[in-house]
Amino acid sequence: MPAIALSLAAFAAVVVVALAALRAWDGWLALRRHELDRAMPDAVSRIDLADMRERLRKLEAIAAGIDL
Repeated sequence: MPAIALSLAAFAAVVVVALAALRAWDGWLALRRHELDRAMPDAVSRIDLADMRERLRKLEAIAAGIDL
């Protein structure tokens, strides 16, 4: 009888630890998703800004008569 009780207690402990680990993993994934969602507009705006700077540089070169 004590062996069965001990094995059931150990199994319950393993289940509790596994559920806690899964909940922590889910929270970490949610955090990473949130960081990616927040970072995407910043990355897109930086690419757009770099593209506009390149176009402006080309237009200034054309206006100055410099052949690129």
